[in-house]
Amino acid sequence: MTDNLRPLSITLVAETKHINRFSQTQWRIGELTLGEQGPYVLFLQLSMTERAAYRFNLTAATPRLFVRAGFTGQAPEPGAITASQDVAAGWMDGEQQVLEVAMPMAIQIWIESYLARHGEAPMEIRKKKRKGAGRAKETPTQEKPQ
Repeated sequence: MTDNLRPLSITLVAETKHINRFSQTQWRIGELTLGEQGPYVLFLQLSMTERAAYRFNLTAATPRLFVRAGFTGQAPEPGAITASQDVAAGWMDGEQQVLEVAMPMAIQIWIESYLARHGEAPMEIRKKKRKGAGRAKETPTQEKPQ
């Protein structure tokens, strides 16, 4: 096992919601455990490019894990898991179902140690433009001084 990959097992639970005469099935993650013993085994892989997103997630009141579960409107089929809200937002933009669950303390500690080993994401430093860049050049006028 590498320092940036952990297997997680999840189980899904269907809940039927009734509103007036209509009913709808909503899915949620019933259980998330470490290891490869559940009906759905996903591998949480940490990426150097997502370090800022991991830190943001860990500083939340309740850190979360996000599971991509197939296309919206279809029965869920878990395919990937992430601790990055940015990655989860990208999935939702692609019309994927995203289920979320509270992050276990063991995973929080593992991510903290990953950030400690590899450092925090560097701050983006914008380079200054050269003097006068982006400005219209002044053209001399033909006015006579008085």
